[in-house]
Amino acid sequence: MQQFILHIIEQFGYFGVFFLILIENVFPPIPSEVILLFSGFFSSYTSLSVFYMILASTLGSFLGAIILYYIGKIFNKERLKKIVNGRLGKILFLKEKDIDKADEWFDNKGNKSVFFCRFVPIVRSLISIPAGMSEMPMGKFIIYTICGSMIWNTVLICLGYRLGSNWEYVLTILDKYQMLVIVILVIIFGYVIIKFYRKKRKSKKI
Repeated sequence: MQQFILHIIEQFGYFGVFFLILIENVFPPIPSEVILLFSGFFSSYTSLSVFYMILASTLGSFLGAIILYYIGKIFNKERLKKIVNGRLGKILFLKEKDIDKADEWFDNKGNKSVFFCRFVPIVRSLISIPAGMSEMPMGKFIIYTICGSMIWNTVLICLGYRLGSNWEYVLTILDKYQMLVIVILVIIFGYVIIKFYRKKRKSKKI
């Protein structure tokens, strides 16, 4: 995968970075860290500009986020409620009010989530889906997405530019950061699930 990414950037420059980041947003397993760090390094010994690398990557992040936002919008709250009212809802012990609570939470915390999640591996892409599901206003979604994505892209591209051929050293650190984040997310998710089902059991007993 890494060799493919490097080849695309070397062959297509700005467009390669734009294309790879766009795809990375839609398919999170593609490592954006490799794309951005190498983009910075590539700019250090070619005529390509760091500024335009940041611009290309941010545009790719934005368009990828928009695609996922509209996927979320297609699977909106009403459709989720229909699913919950079916067999799947009974298996998972979910009700319409649970969807309403989740939607209400995103309405209150959505702005911060969309911004800060742009710095979290995997989640930075997937956060666009609940934003679409809760019909977060497009203007706010665009502002927080661009701001968060631009900060992340700028930091990594500039790091790659400054470190030159040592850019892969940062990649090893980011890999550890990604693993730590994934472990923390799994723990949080497990805790939330356990807490949710405990509440369900208590409400059934009452």
